[in-house]
Amino acid sequence: MTIGLDLPKQTLNAQTEARKPENLKNEDVGGMLDENSKDPEKFRTEKLEPRADGTLCFNGRSWLPCYGGLRTVIRHESHKSKYSIHPGSDKMYQDLKKLYWWPNMKANITTYVSKCLTYAKVKAEHQRPSGLLVQPEIPQWKWDNITMDFVTKLPKSP
Repeated sequence: MTIGLDLPKQTLNAQTEARKPENLKNEDVGGMLDENSKDPEKFRTEKLEPRADGTLCFNGRSWLPCYGGLRTVIRHESHKSKYSIHPGSDKMYQDLKKLYWWPNMKANITTYVSKCLTYAKVKAEHQRPSGLLVQPEIPQWKWDNITMDFVTKLPKSP
């Protein structure tokens, strides 16, 4: 059995929803939509252009609006699918930028990967140990010296 996502149709629906006047303020495309730009006489070299199927693209890459949850689906498939093996943020960004575009894409992907517990565990295995441990002095008399260690910035676990 094969389950397929109809991404072009979902992308077109999400782009149509994002271009509605009431939703346009939530979608940050910086005036790249020609019909909605604040200064129509100003020629923009960077703008979203329509494809043959009706979807908008930026430099040949599909624009994914924040509506429809497509960004989440794409990030999830490219990071947690059976075939991707939890890539880091740089690799994932390089792979996704060939096909898709949305504002602040790189930071968005970096945040997504940093919240992945599996990636954090795998990354920790491949890093060098933090150096030699130093044994504290043994006090001469009990309760003569009291020390306490605070461990911070531990990853959140489910």
